[in-house]
Amino acid sequence: MNPFRRPLHLFAAAALVFGVSAFAQQTPPKPVPNPPPAPAAVAVPVPPPPDVDAKAWVLMDYATGQVLASKNPDQRVEPASITKVMTDYVVSAQLVAGKIHMTDPVTISEHAWRAGGAGTDGSTSFLKLNSQVPLKDLLYGMIIQSGNDAAIALAEHTAGSEETFANLMNAYAKQLGMVNTHFVNASGYPADNHYSTAHDIAILSRALIHDYPDDYAISAIKEFTWNGIKQGNRNTLLWRDPSVDGIKTGHTAEAGFCLAASAKRGDARMIAIVMGSSNEKARADAAIALLNYGFRFYETHKLYEVGKPLATPRLWKGEENQLPLGVQQDVLVTVKTGDYDKLKATMDVPTTLIAPYKKGQQVGTLHITEDGQTILDVPLVAMNDAPQGGFFKRLWDSILLWFHGSGKK
Repeated sequence: MNPFRRPLHLFAAAALVFGVSAFAQQTPPKPVPNPPPAPAAVAVPVPPPPDVDAKAWVLMDYATGQVLASKNPDQRVEPASITKVMTDYVVSAQLVAGKIHMTDPVTISEHAWRAGGAGTDGSTSFLKLNSQVPLKDLLYGMIIQSGNDAAIALAEHTAGSEETFANLMNAYAKQLGMVNTHFVNASGYPADNHYSTAHDIAILSRALIHDYPDDYAISAIKEFTWNGIKQGNRNTLLWRDPSVDGIKTGHTAEAGFCLAASAKRGDARMIAIVMGSSNEKARADAAIALLNYGFRFYETHKLYEVGKPLATPRLWKGEENQLPLGVQQDVLVTVKTGDYDKLKATMDVPTTLIAPYKKGQQVGTLHITEDGQTILDVPLVAMNDAPQGGFFKRLWDSILLWFHGSGKK
């Protein structure tokens, strides 16, 4: 079933919201229709989320970025090889920018060979010292095989050194809003001051899926062969559930067993981040339980569509007498099944709007609440350019504004 329902309109009359007097309002704004009735559905009680084997976890809805359920979401933990999700994100960004290319030959340095190669106790792509490997093969080796040597080689090729690449990782983390994350290396090998959180990894995973879907698709590939050695993807959910198509596993003695997983069913996508499970099966069981919970007990509604005015308040001293206001992208909200009727919306817009305004300029804020709790704030923007009117139009509106102000005293 398509999880996106009919648009929800929650404003009875725009003129009342904006408090414009009958005297000043030359042309009343067209009221936004009343809300349609919620889709008929049998009331289903929503249980608490499953109690899974993990130190920290997050269940996030992909479409909205809302955290639906969590445990210790902002607790700093060692991310192990889930670090490579950020390595993938940075490499993907540099590929799109044209700084590097899939066909680039990458030399396997001694550092990549020693720190991430076959002589270590970590996952490896078995790259040969001083060999040259196409960047595309390294990307596949890092994502599918979780090769530490591949991650280091990619970092060195992209930024000149792994240390410089780590600085680039941290810059992207800040840009994405990962406020409790700091990276020291590209592979996730244990190091002081190398940490993240379940919430930050969810933010990163959502960004990777959205920004670089082609590279994200690599994480759904079940096996990869390099140098005659075939290795399977460590994400066992790819075999257990056909809706799962990523993202990355991780494990060290310090971090425990970790998994960033995502699944798409119909038009809905969920992201589950599990950090610090006791074993490989436990992390997979935890992730699939959370994904199933999200798909079963939550639904996403499209409240407002981009390009459609939500209100047309009075505009003073402009060429036009009204300023259509709308949103810059579809407004989506994810709620528990059956909670559609609990959604309310209000607009926070200045009472007096005086031209000029530019198309896309924020004029106010749309607040979406559920049971009195704010769940989403969305900028309300001017849908068109609204230049100043001519001299006599501005003069006449100044007179009207004077009387309008006097009437309020």
